[in-house]
Amino acid sequence: MPRERSSPPRMSSPIVACLSAAALFAVFAAGGLIANAAPAQADSGAATAAAKASPALVSALSKEMGSSPEQAAGAAGALFGMAKSKLSAAEFTQVSNAVPGMDLLLKAAPTGGGTGATGGLGQLGAAAGALPGAASAFTKLGLSPDLAAKAIPVITQFVTKSGGANVGKLLAGALK
Repeated sequence: MPRERSSPPRMSSPIVACLSAAALFAVFAAGGLIANAAPAQADSGAATAAAKASPALVSALSKEMGSSPEQAAGAAGALFGMAKSKLSAAEFTQVSNAVPGMDLLLKAAPTGGGTGATGGLGQLGAAAGALPGAASAFTKLGLSPDLAAKAIPVITQFVTKSGGANVGKLLAGALK
């Protein structure tokens, strides 16, 4: 009886599997889909410039959130960007006039990833009082999404103090 030849074991399968897993990790990390991926910021130079352009606000935010000034500037920019999308141009101009370096703060906000909550980003929830986009932005900055609940009152108080009660109310309403 003739012996059947068995095929040699496939050595490439484990290698291909490892490479595939590594490739998937790289894709998810680059897309910000892995929670512990490195924080992504639009422009660290913009964050540094924003921190210098609006030192009182950034310092107060940094202290309240326990973050770096660059993270605080990015967080402020993300929240102001969200308010800008909800307010009329005239209303946002009033808010913008109350905040030194508003353009730089907006540029310091992280970009990409949309405004929807994905994966664990929905943890923030309505109880924290921030929009899902804030959770995404805070995560990209390397901050807990829960810190948006601490940042919003600091920002609204700053705007109320520098722009008046009506301007503060505009911002507070946009960040609900």
